[in-house]
Amino acid sequence: MTVLYDRVALIGLGLVAGSMSLAMREKGLAGETVGTARSAETRRIAEEIGLVDRVVGTIAEAVADADLVVLAVPVGAMESVACEIGPHLKPGATVTDVGSVKRDVIQTVGPHLPEGVHFVPGHPLAGTEHSGPRSGFPTLFVNRYHILTPPDGTDPEATARLRQLWEGMGALVEEMDAEHHDLVLAVTSHTPHLIAYTMVGVADDLRRVTDSEVIKYSAAGFRDFTRIAASDPTMWRDVFLSNKDATLEILGRFTEELFALQRAIRMGDGELLFDYFTRTRAIRRGIIEAGQDTEAPDFGRGGVVRKPGDTG
Repeated sequence: MTVLYDRVALIGLGLVAGSMSLAMREKGLAGETVGTARSAETRRIAEEIGLVDRVVGTIAEAVADADLVVLAVPVGAMESVACEIGPHLKPGATVTDVGSVKRDVIQTVGPHLPEGVHFVPGHPLAGTEHSGPRSGFPTLFVNRYHILTPPDGTDPEATARLRQLWEGMGALVEEMDAEHHDLVLAVTSHTPHLIAYTMVGVADDLRRVTDSEVIKYSAAGFRDFTRIAASDPTMWRDVFLSNKDATLEILGRFTEELFALQRAIRMGDGELLFDYFTRTRAIRRGIIEAGQDTEAPDFGRGGVVRKPGDTG
């Protein structure tokens, strides 16, 4: 592989940034990776395990002379980070992010970047329920989609170069309008996470079912709800507040569907239930055929063993 960026700055050193660093190193895509994080403990661990080539104490140090800056922080922190890095960015540098909301990020980050700096927002559709500097692995993005949402007027060469980087790390790259991205993700990720948190909360509220029974008798459905609900609470709080409109729209549609199923169960309408489950099963089959999961009953996770690309 060819070195695409001489220096890459990673702001935030969790699962995604760590996996990027490891993948870039493995594929020879970056000359040097420099990383920083707000937490001194995170920086200490990152330095101890050699997660990046160089760990620094401040954001200003990290972005100095960087050709690519990756904002790998919660969506709610993007604006303050953009304010902080703006004066220190190298002319001609590219700034991207890995947040799962795009319209809000464009509105809050873009205005703080100086002229001559290219902003190409992005979102890797890959992850696990694990977080922190020890959670990354170099194959996280292999055969997983990465969506780029460059605003109007973005330099096409900067976008093409960033696309090449993600493809070099194994991702399948597509471009999309930011508002459409947020609606799609409200369906495929944000609302399912909210439902998972709700279902686990319902189980906690049902005092007729003891904690030990919930844990002991967790079948596949509840087990997978709890896996999703183990995701980083700060990240998901910011996602829902930043993608409010799309999430509320999909939640409204979900509620309508749920009411229809409630009525079918109450009325003993087996035909409606069978047809509904058959149609939704076909969607699951499409996910398998697209190579985004396996057809194993355990969703390919092998019990408690984490598989590369296991998404949340």
